[in-house]
Order: sequence, then C-alpha cells, then structure tokens
Amino acid sequence: MWCASCLASACAGCTCNLCASAVSAISRRSARLAYCGLFAASLVLSFLMRQFATPLLKQIPWINTFDYTQPDEWFEMNAVVRVSLGNFLFFAIFALMMIGVKDQNDQRDAWHHGGWIAKIVVWVVLIILMFCVPNIVITIYEILSKFGSGLFLLVQVVMLLDFTNNWNDSWIEKDEQKWEIALLVVTVVCYLSTFAFSGLLFMWFNPSGHDCGLNVFFITMTIILAFAFAIIALHPQMLIIHKQVNGSVMPASVISVYCAYLCYTSLSSEPDDYECNGLHRHSKQVSMSALILGMLTTVLSVVYSAVRAGSSTTFLSPPSSPRSGIKNPLLSDDNVEVGKSDNKEIDARPVSYSYTFFHLIFALASMYSAMLLTGWTSAASDSSELMDVGWTTVWVRICTEWATAALYIWTLVAPLIFPDRDFS
Repeated sequence: MWCASCLASACAGCTCNLCASAVSAISRRSARLAYCGLFAASLVLSFLMRQFATPLLKQIPWINTFDYTQPDEWFEMNAVVRVSLGNFLFFAIFALMMIGVKDQNDQRDAWHHGGWIAKIVVWVVLIILMFCVPNIVITIYEILSKFGSGLFLLVQVVMLLDFTNNWNDSWIEKDEQKWEIALLVVTVVCYLSTFAFSGLLFMWFNPSGHDCGLNVFFITMTIILAFAFAIIALHPQMLIIHKQVNGSVMPASVISVYCAYLCYTSLSSEPDDYECNGLHRHSKQVSMSALILGMLTTVLSVVYSAVRAGSSTTFLSPPSSPRSGIKNPLLSDDNVEVGKSDNKEIDARPVSYSYTFFHLIFALASMYSAMLLTGWTSAASDSSELMDVGWTTVWVRICTEWATAALYIWTLVAPLIFPDRDFS
C-alpha cells in the first residue's frame, strides 16, 4: 500500500534499527522503563510529524478530501492525532490483554515483560495503519481524547495528593525536631512562593487600562483557595488527625503552590492577541528552540506521571500482592529475566502492581499528549509554532486547578464526615 510504504520509511525504519539492538537485554526490572521509552518516542514522533508531515498528508487522497485548501494547522493537528491514536491502541490492547493477571505464573506476565522486538513492530504497524483510516475515525478519537485527557489529569491530581501525603507522613514518623523544622521551612517557603507568584500574575495578566475581570477572578480564586486549605488544615479536628500543626499544613502549602502553577499555565495559554495577556510583552516571541525545550519538558512530565501512576501501590497493587500498601520503587528488586527461571515458586509470586492499570495510564497519557500538541484541537492559534494555546486550554487547566482543590479539601474533610471509615 502506498500509504504504508511512504510512512514506514519516514517513521518506522529508524525506530526499529535503534531499538532492536537493545530490546534483547530488557529484563523484568527495566520493563517499565522500556514502556516509558516507547511512549516518549511516540511524543517525539508526534512532534516531528507535526512539524514536517504536512506536505505528505496533503498528497494522501483519503486525508485531503476537501474541495478547498485546508490550512497547514489542520494537517499538523491531524498528523499528531493519528500518531496518538496508534500509540493509544497499542497500550489499550495491552491493558485489555492484562486483565486478571494476578501472579507471575500467568503466561501474560511474560508478554508484559518480554517480546520487545515484536512489540516495537506492532507499535510501528499500528501507527502506520492510523494514516490509512478515514478522517471520521480521527474526528471521533479527537472527541474521546478530550474525555480521556480529563481522566489523565485527575490521575495526575491523585498522584500529587498521594505524593504530598506520603512525604508528610514520612517526615512526621521520624519524630525528630530537625524534621519538624524541615516541615515548617517547606510550609513557609511554599506559602511565600504562592503569594509572591500570585502577585506576579496580577502584574502579567491584569494590565492597566483594560477590563480583565476574568483573569482577576482566576487569580483571586487561587489566593482564596490557598487560605482555605490552611484554615481547613488547621481546624482542631484536623490537628488531632495529623498529630501536629506542621504535619497538617505542609501538604496544604504544596497544593497551594501547585494550584498557583496551574493558574499560571492557564493564563499563559490565552491567545497572544488577547488584551489581558500581558505576558508576551515581557518575553520574546516563541522560537523553535523554546518550542523544543517545551516539548522535552512535556515528555518528562507526562512520562513521570504515567510511571508514577503505573508504579504506585496506593491503588494499583492487587490485594494478593505482598507489596500492596508498601512503597514500590520504579525499579523493583525482581531481577529474574523473562524465560530465565525454572523455579515455579518464583514464577508464581503475585504481581507487584496492576498491569492493566499501568497500560491504561499510558493510553490516557497518549490522549493527553495529543491534546497538548494540538491546543486541545482548537484552531485559536494562528501560529504553527505555538502549542497548547487557546481558550479551550485555558478552561481545561482552570478546571484542573479547581478539581485539585476539591479533591484535596475532600481528603481533609472526609475523615470528619465519615469517622468510621479508614481513609489511610
């Protein structure tokens, strides 16, 4: 097929040649990192296709089906979404295949950890095939991706709450004065950073002479939420639950900084021609180097979120797992390579995390990455060098901030509302 041959030479050859020499050495302990590498490769491929695939897509009749010439931005968006769909299908198929895997004696455990040359071939084929499907399929996937990306953002929030609570509890359990002082220092620094950052947001996104009530509302809500976190965390009942003041307020301060960051990312996503977006007056126009740096940052943050979710035992470890409820590092101490062990007792050990949920997180992250690179499929940006810009992005990130606040407040008040339930 002409479509397959053209795209195979463009995006498959180099990937297979680079990866084939290393896949044979991938062991159980490094399998999760290998999945991360494959996911990161999909993001880089999406970026490259976004930048250079427009002329090719214009020549494909089942993609360029229009009687009039579509803008280049449409083809760039289409290329990104097609790569994302192929990557999504790869991880979604594995998520379905791994349903019900409870111990290492299951043959599917070997599928999860081994067969990397075959996996790379399947991954490449899926991405190539996505450039052979009609536009209606891509349109449906775009709509579904908005919902899938929302789920992924919620997972990110849960991961952040889990991280801050574990951080807080680990320092409290040490029961030493130096760690109490450290908690106090972190709390003070986070709150000072929150309010100082909020002041900068007022300077950048509320320029004088313009009616910027919406931006003022967003920033003011962020400050109010920071105070609300502290007030609720310092409630007498909260102090009883968390044993001490510093241990109760420190997570609130970290969440406050994160909410301020989300508010900044939301406001900075406003179109450059919007009169209340004063940030572009303090910085130069986006250059290709800045765009690449932003892409690398996106790769690292999305991969970290997926790996963090996929290796967290808080809500991933099966009940039968001996590691359930215990911190599980990214690289576990399971050094047995696939197919190398003849010991049935070792092979029958319970799995240490849910393989299905692990792959599901990567599938949702694939949707999220497509939305990032296309500005949530919004045509608001007139510049092909701007990613993740537009009013859709603004509202998605603001809603994420408010969802973060709501979930955190719920974790504080839930023990009071349901005292008989264990929320640990």
